[in-house]
Amino acid sequence: MLTNEQRQELRIKINDLIKKSEKDIIEIEKMTGPVKPDVSLGRISRMEAINNKSVMEAALRSKKKKLAQLKISFSKTDQPDFGICISCKQDIQSARMIFMPESNECIRCAGRR
Repeated sequence: MLTNEQRQELRIKINDLIKKSEKDIIEIEKMTGPVKPDVSLGRISRMEAINNKSVMEAALRSKKKKLAQLKISFSKTDQPDFGICISCKQDIQSARMIFMPESNECIRCAGRR
């Protein structure tokens, strides 16, 4: 069970991660614009640009998913079941909560998927 102090620390950490994720998303969105058929780009350079765009789009989807999870976790920090595994109903390890505050499963249950 998380103490009130631990919950407060996690709120601060999650809030910081939310702000960082929002900034990262803005930066990544700038890099996912359309690849224009620019005359100065050679065929290989254009293919590389399209590939890089695909990689950035995947990163953007991942960042948006994590941001949504962080916001959900932040909204649940005051609930009594915050920090409790949704599968086995045991406490989520504190190191996991610090490293991945958006976690809603303990390491054991997350590894089973």
